[in-house]
Amino acid sequence: QVQLVESGGGLVQPGGSLRLSCAHSPIISSNYFMAWYRQAPGEQRELVASIQSAEITYYADSGKGRFTISRDNVKNILYLQMNSLKPEDTAVYYCYATTGISEYWGKGTQVTVSS
Repeated sequence: QVQLVESGGGLVQPGGSLRLSCAHSPIISSNYFMAWYRQAPGEQRELVASIQSAEITYYADSGKGRFTISRDNVKNILYLQMNSLKPEDTAVYYCYATTGISEYWGKGTQVTVSS
C-alpha cells in the first residue's frame, strides 16, 4: 500500500521559513511525478511545485523564488522548503504522487502564516 505522510507544518510569522517533508513508500521511485499542492479555506486545491525524473521542477508563480522542491531518493522523502512566507501562503499543504495511472495523496499538513 502506498503511503504519503506530510509533516513540518505549523505557525510561522510573515517572512519566516518552514520545510515540509513527505515521507513516502519506497515503491514511489524517482521516476514518479511528485508534487506539493495546497488548499486554503474556501479555495480550490492548487499546485505549488512539482518534480519528476531527471529532477525537472516546476513552480507556480505564487512560489517562484521563495519555494524549493527537492527529494531524497534514499530516505524516500519529498521536501518543500518555503522561505519569505506570506499570510496568503496559509493553507493545508498536500503531498501528491502519480505513476500516470494511479494517484496518491497525503492527508495534509497545516501551514499558518500570521503575526
